[in-house]
Amino acid sequence: MKPYDMGVLFDEAAERGHTTVVHLDRPLDLAPEDGTRWTVPALADLVATTAARLAAAGARPCDRVAVVKENHWDYDLLACAAVRAGAVPAQLSGQLEPAVLATLLARLEPAVLVTSAALLERCRATGNDLASLAGTTLTVDEAAPRAVPLADVAPGPAVHRRRHDDEPLVINHTSGTTGVPKLVVHSTRTIIRKLARFEAVPYPGIGVRRDDTLLHAGSYAHGRTFCWTGVAFSRAPEAMVLLSGADPDAADPLLRAHPPTIAEALPSTYVRLQELTSRLDNAFRRVRLFISTYDAVHPPTIRAYLAASRRRNPVWMQGWGQTETGPLTFRFHTRRSPGDGERTATARDLGRPIPVKTRLRVVDPRTQLPLPRGRTGLLQARTAALALGYVGEEDRWADKQHQGWWNTGDIGLLRRDGSVRLLDREVDNPGRISCLETEDRLEERLPEALECVVLGRPDDKDPLPVVVTRDGCLDPLRWKTAADGLPPLADPVVLTWDEVPRTGTGKVRRAALLRQLTGDSDTCGTGRWT
Repeated sequence: MKPYDMGVLFDEAAERGHTTVVHLDRPLDLAPEDGTRWTVPALADLVATTAARLAAAGARPCDRVAVVKENHWDYDLLACAAVRAGAVPAQLSGQLEPAVLATLLARLEPAVLVTSAALLERCRATGNDLASLAGTTLTVDEAAPRAVPLADVAPGPAVHRRRHDDEPLVINHTSGTTGVPKLVVHSTRTIIRKLARFEAVPYPGIGVRRDDTLLHAGSYAHGRTFCWTGVAFSRAPEAMVLLSGADPDAADPLLRAHPPTIAEALPSTYVRLQELTSRLDNAFRRVRLFISTYDAVHPPTIRAYLAASRRRNPVWMQGWGQTETGPLTFRFHTRRSPGDGERTATARDLGRPIPVKTRLRVVDPRTQLPLPRGRTGLLQARTAALALGYVGEEDRWADKQHQGWWNTGDIGLLRRDGSVRLLDREVDNPGRISCLETEDRLEERLPEALECVVLGRPDDKDPLPVVVTRDGCLDPLRWKTAADGLPPLADPVVLTWDEVPRTGTGKVRRAALLRQLTGDSDTCGTGRWT
């Protein structure tokens, strides 16, 4: 089975007799009474009923249905239901600030908003009435002012509208590390035909098999999980485990009961769950393939997970790409490749462009002229999976394209062998050093750190290092030893995990963190291509 029509994905899987069982860490917000274990036929019924409810609530073909709620996999079930009804789902993270959500909803002008009573109240308390920005507002839980529970909407006749491959299929937002996220529109051709179908091929060693148990612990408002859902249910693995949070104590019993063979998680979630790798009968003992996207994972974390697997040759697959493009490069790590010394330990080597699928080049940021191999500049990509555009920001979309090439906004270089080395986002790069590579070296030297962040500052100010620890404490002598031999850095700031502003995918919002610590969020670069 190849993924194609996401509106009937589960119906087609059920018709083919797929026996995959889905295990959740908590009940779906969409169906709180139905427990944490789901079969494919039950999911097909839930999506079909939800689609009929959305249509009855006013979702018409080509209308936009915005989904913004607490993080859980039912984001994708609601999206599939909207697709089935002929509408275009727009998935917005409930972790976005209320004012940002209001801005995005104003751009979307959704016919229907699906949310939660708690999120509506949180936004209303800040003066942002999300319900006023949609034609109809539905909640996945209890009633709220100007909103009715989705479960109270009587489903109309069964609906299923097919769409052209080049019509809008789904809208997802970018991470939003530097401000208001962009709303990216993908079609069936770009996100399903060009991305999901490519990933669904049963490649030796890394393809999904019938006896696999898949773990996914992501931000379900983002396009990666929508694509992942299409791939996973087309391949019919034995089981799936889906985590909505990153609390290691909550995840441990579920993962030990259903130990995964393929694991995919947000980089920040890998960090939070890393302590499980050292527990007795660790939950990652059967994993043969770890997958990371969104952001680089630091070498100590990669080594910890690969060491936790009892497989002979486990592999870590690191993907680099963007919401607008999907994956552009892949790199594979083994137990040897992350190294055990800082000269060899880096996650900034991103591997090579995906064969046949993508091309990369480096250009001068000022002239846009191509640079030779080994020279540092802006990374540009060419891919058939490029999205259709940004909602409400057409000029911004056009500015990021140049003669058929897409400007990623990342600073890096191409080596002679075609591999890519990422240095920084253009907006964050101070020029004198790579903040990202400095972070890698600090994490090698400070194993007690959950995360190290180096914030570039303009006007020749030394970059500001931030060390994230469990208790917000760091021995000054340990820092002095760790910083020895590195480029000049300001005195470090030590924070706990929850004190760091993050996106829905767990990325550090660098500009917001710099403003929080210094009162100044001036960037090093232009920020033109963010």
